[in-house]
Amino acid sequence: MPETDPTPLEAPLIDPALSAFPFNDHDFKLALNRALRLVAILALVGIPIAWFAAGRPSALLFLVGAVIAGSSIWVWQRLMGAVLDRLARGITPRPMGPVLAWFFAHLIFSGCLLYVSLRGSSGSVYALIAGLGLALFALLIEAIRLLKVWTV
Repeated sequence: MPETDPTPLEAPLIDPALSAFPFNDHDFKLALNRALRLVAILALVGIPIAWFAAGRPSALLFLVGAVIAGSSIWVWQRLMGAVLDRLARGITPRPMGPVLAWFFAHLIFSGCLLYVSLRGSSGSVYALIAGLGLALFALLIEAIRLLKVWTV
């Protein structure tokens, strides 16, 4: 009986028989996609609240923070996906060069966007921090979900 190569989404990192919780790269991508969706929902809810509470400049800073937070989750997903592809057995890994180049370009672009938005806006820095914190909050929620699955 010939073996078929598993697709990248089905190839587990750890043999499920040896693991207490078979968490593969597909589960990782699903968790980060849920976190990204939660960041988008919280941004859509938070922008009108920031606008009402502190004005348009603060709402724009909140939006900038939320965009950086969401794009950071997306870039981190791509980077970790490339690393997991390298570790997976039986598949051809995708090249790391473009993924790393995009990761560092994202860091530089985010730094420039933060600098320009802080220098050019009279909004509240706390709104920017709140927007950036959306990623942390969304990832915390996903971590709690995973802990819940592990302990049940």
